[in-house]
Amino acid sequence: MKRLLLLFVLPLMTTAVLAQSSSNNSSSGFDGTVSKLAGDAAKGFVQPVVTGFGADLNGGWFHKAPTAEMYGFDFEFGVVAMGSFISDNDRTFSASSAFQFSGGYYSGDALDNPSGEKSQAELIAENIPNWYNPLTPHQQIIDKIAATQFQVGISGPTIVGSKSDTMKVTIPGQDINLGNNQTYHINDNTQTLDGVTGVLDGASTVPLAAPQLSIGTLVGTQLTFRWLPQIDAGSDIGKIKYFGFGIQHNPGLWFANPLPVDVAVSFFTQDLKIGSIFETKTTAFGINASKRFGPGAINITPYAGFMIESSKMTVTYAYTYTVNPNLPPVSDQISFELEGANKTRLTLGVSIKLLFLNINADYNLGSQNSATAGLMFII
Repeated sequence: MKRLLLLFVLPLMTTAVLAQSSSNNSSSGFDGTVSKLAGDAAKGFVQPVVTGFGADLNGGWFHKAPTAEMYGFDFEFGVVAMGSFISDNDRTFSASSAFQFSGGYYSGDALDNPSGEKSQAELIAENIPNWYNPLTPHQQIIDKIAATQFQVGISGPTIVGSKSDTMKVTIPGQDINLGNNQTYHINDNTQTLDGVTGVLDGASTVPLAAPQLSIGTLVGTQLTFRWLPQIDAGSDIGKIKYFGFGIQHNPGLWFANPLPVDVAVSFFTQDLKIGSIFETKTTAFGINASKRFGPGAINITPYAGFMIESSKMTVTYAYTYTVNPNLPPVSDQISFELEGANKTRLTLGVSIKLLFLNINADYNLGSQNSATAGLMFII
């Protein structure tokens, strides 16, 4: 994933900067805008996966409610597979940011600008026909250009978009009124970012899987864990850490008369870290119910649940790009936080037990729909 983001951000930086030849000497304005735009573009590019991961991770936690008994033994271990469904709206994105060229004193004025360094606005002014027009002072032209606001835009495929689609950076054309009946038009400038396309090439789902262990029942309560041993993914990525925890409690234990179905109030949380680049945290809480039909060894259990959920991904990475080939590369860091679109979900599913094996599947309705399936060994 780090390489994927770098493949996107680095071409964006270099191409967008080089798209304006007038920015060769001063990076204070355009550089800052491109850095911000790159962050916004990176957000738009990965947002479908953030929402998809959140929908996946918050799914598959239960396939039944714990029984309303004070003491019991129920041990399950297996794997849960999840998949969130991608809509056509998730396949493209666009972002824009306001930008103004840097101004300053005219380099030919030794008194006000003894260094003679040219600003971005002056570099543009030098391309204006008859820029050395005595009717309009040089400084006035520079100030007019520096005061004009542009919109830098970027659009293209997201990470789940098509490989045949391409990313584009656009600066719309604009007229600059220089005074004394002089108008200068800056033409549209669109650059295509070669090599920046949809990585998953129109995938229909964002898949995920996790090992899961559940143990109960004590005072109507069942505990569930998801965990992976720490994995070293190399110096480029770092160490991968994953842990999740959940609890379900059947309040029917405290009722004088038994309920017709098993009911549970639930809470689940997870934390996935990939080096210092990504960290994803999810939480979900709500209520679920189930009803078993058949004996203990072979039975079928329909179940349903309503959950309030959240998911958040923090992305932090450094990059280096070149503004001027005559100057050292510029190093910077992008850090942003994204939230998954899902806030609630309705789960409908069925679980089948065959001796020591349990198979379940469910469908989840939310902002981004998903499905989960589980295979558990039961003791």
